[in-house]
Amino acid sequence: MIVFTEHKTIFDVYHQLLPMAGVLRRNEKEPSLRDLTRVHLTNLNKVMYPALHITKQEVITYYIKMAPRILPFLHNRPLTMHRYPAGVGGENFYEKDAPQGTPDFVDIFTRHVETADHEIHFVVCNNLDTLIWLANLASLELHVTLSTAGAYDSPDLLLFDIDPEPPLSFDDTIDGAKSVRERLEDAGIRSYVKTSGKKGLHVVVPLSAGYRFETIRAFAHRMGKTIARDVPGVVSEFSHSQDPGTIFIDYLQNAHGKTMAAPYSLRATDGATVSAPLSWDQLKHGIRPEDFNIRTMLSGNEDPWRDIFDNRQTIGE
Repeated sequence: MIVFTEHKTIFDVYHQLLPMAGVLRRNEKEPSLRDLTRVHLTNLNKVMYPALHITKQEVITYYIKMAPRILPFLHNRPLTMHRYPAGVGGENFYEKDAPQGTPDFVDIFTRHVETADHEIHFVVCNNLDTLIWLANLASLELHVTLSTAGAYDSPDLLLFDIDPEPPLSFDDTIDGAKSVRERLEDAGIRSYVKTSGKKGLHVVVPLSAGYRFETIRAFAHRMGKTIARDVPGVVSEFSHSQDPGTIFIDYLQNAHGKTMAAPYSLRATDGATVSAPLSWDQLKHGIRPEDFNIRTMLSGNEDPWRDIFDNRQTIGE
């Protein structure tokens, strides 16, 4: 197991995984899945994405090859698994508690959750074997909290979840995300963007230590209301979130225990889309969420979020 002491070193350490994560020398034999892991792999030929006939083996291979990019964002964050044992279109369920039989190499974070009125034993994905184990459980989607296990009550990520309502298009969502970026820049705050993997976009701000959820939620709400006042078609209140022809700037995920789709996580869509980190230059009219999927993401070379944890921001109270 690889152990970390601070986020700023995670990316460098995980690049040790590159030989087993898709960066192979020419004519070099690719290792089999069973060569790479302690996980007892099962049902590798099970079809997970029927529309594309993508199997569990392909899902596991995707996560292995994306390990240098996804593991830094999973590191030390309580996970919610979204499992699809019968594949996309079949029975599925969310799971926060580590299931019976969880192996010893999986880190666990235990927390009493008031809404559930009992302790939850969250899975924390701090190593490659755990990532493979999650994929083997058919947890196609991986959702992470906005705080780490070590500072569970203090968020280190701020999220604006931007969703369109018909008949608006993804181009309109892009415009909404750029409005959020511009307002943040006006306040001297740097932000990052990714697709949700479905119809929306996520604008994320890495935060300095010490914030409370109440503070960042109020900040996101105030900014959303300001944009809604100035930009036609943008709404910031949940009561209007499903109004036709609007863009909802959702601040509500900035709350204790709420999650977002992890960067580079697969999504359970017909097209096997990915919650894809982008550079702001990539965010142009004409791109679509389905452009970023299990196959296209493996061909990219640049990681636009590589420096996110080196650029922590402060926000107004």
